[in-house]
Amino acid sequence: MSTAVAQKRGLGAVIWDYLTTVDHKKIAHLYLVSGGLFFLIGGLEAMIIRIQLMKPDNDFISAGLYNEMITMHGTTMIFLAAMPLIFAIMNAVVPLQIGARDVAFPFLNSLGFWLFLFGGLLLNVSWFTGGAPDAGWTNYAPLSTTSPGHGVDYYVMGLQISGAGTLIGGINFLVTIVNMRAPGMTYMRMPLFTWSVFVTSTLILFAFPALTVGLFLMMFDRMFGSAFFDVGLGGNAIIWEHLFWIFGHPEVYILILPLFGAFSDIFSTFSKKRLFGYSAMVFATVLIGFLGFMVWAHHMFTVGMGPIANSIFAVATMAIAVPTGIKIFNWLFTMWGGQIRMTAAMLWSIAFIPSFTIGGMTGVMLAAAAADFQYHDTYFVVGHFHYVIVGGVAFGLFASLHYWWPKMFGKVLNEKLGKLAFWPFFIGFHLTFFIQHFLGLMGMPRRYWVFLEGQGLATGNLISTIGAFLMAIGTIIFLINVVYTSVKEKKASGDPWEHGRTLEWSIPSPPPHYNFVQTPLVRGLDPLWVEKMDGKEGMTPAEPLGDIHMPNASILPFTISLGTFIAGFGFIYQVDDPIWLIAVFAGMGLTLGSMLTRSLKDDLGHHIHKEELEEDIKKGVGK
Repeated sequence: MSTAVAQKRGLGAVIWDYLTTVDHKKIAHLYLVSGGLFFLIGGLEAMIIRIQLMKPDNDFISAGLYNEMITMHGTTMIFLAAMPLIFAIMNAVVPLQIGARDVAFPFLNSLGFWLFLFGGLLLNVSWFTGGAPDAGWTNYAPLSTTSPGHGVDYYVMGLQISGAGTLIGGINFLVTIVNMRAPGMTYMRMPLFTWSVFVTSTLILFAFPALTVGLFLMMFDRMFGSAFFDVGLGGNAIIWEHLFWIFGHPEVYILILPLFGAFSDIFSTFSKKRLFGYSAMVFATVLIGFLGFMVWAHHMFTVGMGPIANSIFAVATMAIAVPTGIKIFNWLFTMWGGQIRMTAAMLWSIAFIPSFTIGGMTGVMLAAAAADFQYHDTYFVVGHFHYVIVGGVAFGLFASLHYWWPKMFGKVLNEKLGKLAFWPFFIGFHLTFFIQHFLGLMGMPRRYWVFLEGQGLATGNLISTIGAFLMAIGTIIFLINVVYTSVKEKKASGDPWEHGRTLEWSIPSPPPHYNFVQTPLVRGLDPLWVEKMDGKEGMTPAEPLGDIHMPNASILPFTISLGTFIAGFGFIYQVDDPIWLIAVFAGMGLTLGSMLTRSLKDDLGHHIHKEELEEDIKKGVGK
């Protein structure tokens, strides 16, 4: 639906459209807005943490609130900001890159989003109901099982619901990429972004169940009186750590791999060259995915697993640096000798290489088990993983948004504002986190609320806080750019970068509802580039013009998710008063009733007829 039509409709109609949509492009918008909102909330929590650590003996916030801040900052940024923003880009781009009209299961795609959103909202309701979770974002037992109040219960229920949404999304993308590629698109012709989403979806499929199991056990311990993690009653607190990190380490790669793929596409486009070492990049991606499951206990070197286990995980952790190194060199070789265009997307991408490499180097330092006894639970670790997550994931998200924004919204983000946002964020990032490695080596522990005068930590912490303010300024300029672009910038063409190599640049920006008038025929790697080299305007179609079958919108994903949200409150508060079981039954009733409706009602979708498509082609919509 074009924006012009949307503006003519009332606000109510637009809201209803987004509540019921199963179109992957609109679901991408939903993920982007909600993920962006949680990103700002997580950023605000980070600013509060840095203000508290700005000077010695500060009393800006209380110790208890500080614990809630660090817990919610980590949880929000990983689960509610980074994941959905990546899902926004996956939804917007993957079906277009493989020449599909939508994902394999549009209904489930919508359900995945609403589950994520309601889980995230449930988690954040805890701020207003007597206290947020306060056991750290890793929620280690026995701290979490004995934490008073309902904060940790919100964590358990919120992540259960949100995680179910992510799992559904991962399975959906897996099936989409396996089953819905255009004719001629073999696996070794898929763009690197699609490849990385394919590997990421596999990781989601195998990693998230471990988190789900852990959260279920924690739920039974806290809400129903079991003792899985209570050592006094025969439980084992370390089991939580294993379950959490069997999920948590692949999660790091779930976050970074799609952006590795995006960087590959961006470097290729703006160097005006095909990606160097395509097949090596594919195998490196698969290898990272595989090794990502072999390294989880490097988070646990100090829990007493013994030297043999520590050694095995140390070696596996160092091994994962090899495929990552392959990628870094291939990106550099892609740029080597290319006609480089320094767009904002390219600026973020180039900045990522040294930033992420520093994160990788400190990661190898942490992988040495003997040395890790010194680094563990100090600010060195905080510096390390922010170099990976911010220097990798956040830079990657900014690069991807600049690159694919015209495809999502039909307008190119303002380049001057894009570069203006980059510099304060980039400088602020290094100021904030580089110094933290040294603070850690000087003995500053993680998660401490205050430090004292005379410990030599004041200057480093002040520099770190100043850096955080610069990052906030960069983020604000980016938001200004988004508003400015939507109001001022002119409409983008189908291929605004002029060197687009993959299928998404062969159709208008933003794409029509059905993506492709005719399914394209893929004749090689970088399929659009192949056609351009043959002097053709667009893609060669693989089928004659005919009716297109599309799915119908549905409110059921929203009501299924709303039911879980209501039931979540019931589960949390039934400990205090059994009357809350009414909420459990009402919520589950709504969820199961919606599922039953979906099962019994024949929803056969609708057809877009050939005549309408011919009209669209005349207007230039489907071209």
